[in-house]
Order: sequence, then C-alpha cells, then structure tokens
Amino acid sequence: AGLDVCLVDTGLTTAAGRELLPLGELAEAAGASVREVVRLESVAEAVSAGAADWPRAVGEALAAAATGAVAVKSVLAYRHGLAAPAERPARAAVVAAADARLRGGRGRLADPVLLHHLLWTAVDVCAELRLPLQLHTGFGDPDLTLHHADPSLLTDFVRSAEPSGVPLVLLHGYPYHRQAAWLAQAFPTVYTDLGLTASYTGPRVAAVLGEMLELAPFGKVLFSTDAYGLPELFLVGAAQFRHGLGALLADWRADGACSAADAQRLARLIAADNARRLYAI
Repeated sequence: AGLDVCLVDTGLTTAAGRELLPLGELAEAAGASVREVVRLESVAEAVSAGAADWPRAVGEALAAAATGAVAVKSVLAYRHGLAAPAERPARAAVVAAADARLRGGRGRLADPVLLHHLLWTAVDVCAELRLPLQLHTGFGDPDLTLHHADPSLLTDFVRSAEPSGVPLVLLHGYPYHRQAAWLAQAFPTVYTDLGLTASYTGPRVAAVLGEMLELAPFGKVLFSTDAYGLPELFLVGAAQFRHGLGALLADWRADGACSAADAQRLARLIAADNARRLYAI
C-alpha cells in the first residue's frame, strides 16, 4: 500500500468481535510505523467505578489510555447520533445516569447523558495532552442511523468546544462530506477526511474529493483508509485515494486552475503533511 505511518483505532478489536494484530505485529506486516488512536467509548465501558466516582474515574482512565497515543476517537454517531448539546451535562445527571447503567448491568454505553459527558471529558483530556479528537461522521455499519450521523449536527458542540483549542477531526463524512467541508472552512479547529469513502465510491472518488475541496481548506483535508483486518483493505483504500486525487488534480491542471507545482504541493499536503502536522508524527 506504500504507507509510511498507520494510525490505528485500537477499539476496533472490541468492535470487530475478534482479536486483531497487536500494533507491533501490524507495523511489521505493513512495513510502516504504527501509532495508537484510543477509542473513547471502549475506555469508558471498561471503567468499573461506582456511580458517584464514575465521572472522575472515566477522566483518569482516558488520560492514562491516551498518554502516548496520537488521538482520541469517538463513535458517538453509532451510539446516539451527533446532535451533541453545547453545554456539558450537569454532574447530578451524569451520576444518576451512571447509577442507572450500573444497575442495568453495564454493557454497551448508549445513554445520551453519559455519552455527552464522555465527549466533553475527551475535550478536557485532549486539551491537556494536546491531542486531536476524532469523530466518526457519515455512513458506516448497519447499526448506524444515517441522518443522525450528519456532521452539521455537531455545529453547536464545535462552537462551544472551540475555546479549548482541541482539533476536531471529522472522519468519513459521506454522503455529508460537503457539510464536513463547511465545518472545516467555518471553524479553525475542524479538520476532515474521506476515510472509508474512497473504498466504497470506486471510480467516483475523484468527484467526491472535488466536492469536499469545494469548501474545505487544503491544509485541513486528510488522507485515511479506515482499513482494518484484511490487508487488501489497506491496499484498496490507498490505491483508490491516490488514483482519485491524481485524477482530480490532473483535471484542475488541464483547466488551468492550478500549476504542476501547485498540484504537487496539494498532493503532499493531503496525503501526508497535514496529518504529520496535526498528529505531531
């Protein structure tokens, strides 16, 4: 696949329902360096503290897990949808929700009060550790309700979180990639990528990339594949993205919209340099 650095969501092992390669073995198999992305909800689900201590324990667990990682990731879109409120939940409401969850047998975390508390906890931890916070947006597995994954639903949260300075990375986006692009254009802390979109849209990937770049600043669009498990997913994701970006930039050059030097610079930014800067890798 010709990858230099792989950023891996280690919560995928739990989500996939089976063990995936440890990071060291993945690095050897991929011929690339590998860095960890910590999944927020997986960390919280492993916390066994009582209800009154749960908010503090979750923050401590996330800080410990994220130390040495390059980012924290939330799958709020799957659990409740992206309509996160601008205000933090009240502590009393969080404790009551934690108590109800403990009495109900824990399991998959889906209570909106706890999920929104987690999101703000992630902002606090990421601000302290100077890490980006990734959020799944757009399409994905069948347990997601698509219209609840529209990234524009995050607008109030993005506006409220902006003073923290934490970069918010909107992953995937499709078919709401234009909304993600607008957020990246409108808010200084927001970045975006197409992720697994490239592998699914096939020969249309150049067009979809072009739609994202209508508004998204060139310095805030990232390459990713969302690949895990099968090695072919890494190869296809990278190949599709390279082909699509190359075709798009060739069209821009032919139309006189950019020079050859501009095209090379844009390709470097999107393929690597933006991620290196954002994730400090």
